[in-house]
Amino acid sequence: MSSDFYNTSILPFKGIIIKLCRAYTNSQEDFEDYYQEVCLQIWRSKENFREESEWSTWVYRISLNVCLTLLKKKKNNNQHFVSDALPAEETEDNFAFSDESLNLLYDAIRKLSEIDRAVIMLYLEQKSHQEIADIIGTNSNNIGVRVQRIKMRLKKILDGKIN
Repeated sequence: MSSDFYNTSILPFKGIIIKLCRAYTNSQEDFEDYYQEVCLQIWRSKENFREESEWSTWVYRISLNVCLTLLKKKKNNNQHFVSDALPAEETEDNFAFSDESLNLLYDAIRKLSEIDRAVIMLYLEQKSHQEIADIIGTNSNNIGVRVQRIKMRLKKILDGKIN
């Protein structure tokens, strides 16, 4: 991968790639693997970009698909995977984020289904319902309802009402 391609086509979207990878992993090692695989797949698929959407939508979709594919492979290989939150000390050590409330939010997001994680991460990135629908591959009519349900579920998780 050329540094020009990385600097112009991946680096501007590094934030969302990191957020999506973090939402689908529980360790620093997995996070780094997911991030590297996302970057590789963006580079490999650049020739398939037909400019029917924004480049950012393409990057989101590839990032999401890679995360979901790697997660499915990990589950199918019967490797140790915990979708619930890890102990606080392990999460803090692996991700080295100092904001405790951000750690709690990611722990709660990891308790959602794979698709709900994607929807809420895109919502938090202030994507429109239509953009979220385009990335997820659904129609925009149900995104608003889905976002509200996800927000209620996250509130219950964060309030300790759901494990």
